Amino acid sequence: MTIDKPAPRPRATSSIEFPAGFRWGAATAAYQIEGAVAEGGRAPSIWDTFSRVPGAIADGSTGDVACDHYHRFRDDVRLMADLGLTSYRFSIAWPRVQPPGKGPANQDGLDFYRHLVDELLANDIEPWATLYHWDLPQPLEDAGGWPERETAARFADYASLVHGALGDRIRNWTTLNEPWCSAFLGYGSGEHAPGRRDGTAAVRAAHHLLLGHGLATQAIRADDASADVGITVNLYGVSATGSRATDLDAARRIDGMANRIFLDPLLRGEYPADVLEDLGPVSDFSHVHDGDMPTIATPMSYLGVNYYSRYFVAGPPDGDTSASPPSDWSGAWPGSEFVQFSTPDQPVTGMGWAIDADGLAEILVRLHRDYTSLPIYVMENGAAYDDVVDDDGQISDPERLAYIKAHLGGCHEAITSGVPVQGYFVWSLMDNFEWGYGYSKRFGIVHVDYADQRRTPKKSAQWYADAISRNGFDA
Repeated sequence: MTIDKPAPRPRATSSIEFPAGFRWGAATAAYQIEGAVAEGGRAPSIWDTFSRVPGAIADGSTGDVACDHYHRFRDDVRLMADLGLTSYRFSIAWPRVQPPGKGPANQDGLDFYRHLVDELLANDIEPWATLYHWDLPQPLEDAGGWPERETAARFADYASLVHGALGDRIRNWTTLNEPWCSAFLGYGSGEHAPGRRDGTAAVRAAHHLLLGHGLATQAIRADDASADVGITVNLYGVSATGSRATDLDAARRIDGMANRIFLDPLLRGEYPADVLEDLGPVSDFSHVHDGDMPTIATPMSYLGVNYYSRYFVAGPPDGDTSASPPSDWSGAWPGSEFVQFSTPDQPVTGMGWAIDADGLAEILVRLHRDYTSLPIYVMENGAAYDDVVDDDGQISDPERLAYIKAHLGGCHEAITSGVPVQGYFVWSLMDNFEWGYGYSKRFGIVHVDYADQRRTPKKSAQWYADAISRNGFDA
């Protein structure tokens, strides 16, 4: 478990150095690592239910055990300390601390997070808590889930409950992780829990997730006006692969549905007019009530960004975008059903995602130029590859190391352009339950042997530890 840190060496003349105080972190999510799904008063989430649907998870697995972090968190924190992490981003499982999704707290659940945070603080690691990383309590889904307005109100109550219990230990709060995934993969394409396929419901879910964020931010600030509260959105560079009008329109549509449908309400207090028009056949937006948009745009302390890839898109081969989708159509891109995705002559990760570190710098510069002067944190960035354990039990992962190094370079490029990027959290600290892929995809810089739960730092972890110790790396 110990990290072999290289001996100090002279700094290269071509080196990248980050500003003083830059936060070096790693990230995880509760359902992906905790296990113990029926211990300590925890009740089922939508992912417990979804993972038991035949065919829903690629390898037929569940998060019942995952990395057994619930029982091994002290060892995992020591591993973080060995890496030199200054910050750790984790999520709090809503069904562990408020099993029905409403009502009083489950004290055993809160105690788990108290013990975790105390262990982090004892090791000089700053805790960053995410309140929602996709594990909605099943009773709330049974009542309609995120397409229903009531879920946003329940989320605000939950946020106040958790902050009231842990606000004396945790300074930095993230309301939601990747609301795009929750809405459009959960309720549009059905690839994620709860597995529903309804474009209209997905659009409603997106709005109520944003409303929940605003209400939760206000609830936390009512408890502590000085609390640092933000949201984390997953953003993409978007490029047209051709010059036809339909290709350029495809890029506009996907930029709208991937990026602007969240950024504009959060930072401008309105939905983009073109996105509303694109979604006209799917939703009349009657679910948006007076006062919602100012609530969604409640000022934040920072903006979290998850970045993995770039989208390359084109219009339909025949150029015809007028055809209506079939009545039983479902997918992650309502209003943009005709858009074609590709990765032209582009290296990809083990997920098949295009590798484009320049896209991270592009996104960060765009945010600062067009949207906000808030501090920005890269809350997730990393890559899955098919790691191989050698005869000595070591894991060499040069592709992941190169990916992380290149994207940290993108962060530094943005910083030199004046963007207030103040931290980077690699995804992920360790291999884990990768949602619909189960355990078939490994993102961790630490290898997990799921048979005996042994943790082994990969070469990328050793490189990352060195970068942290130097606050930079050789270019």
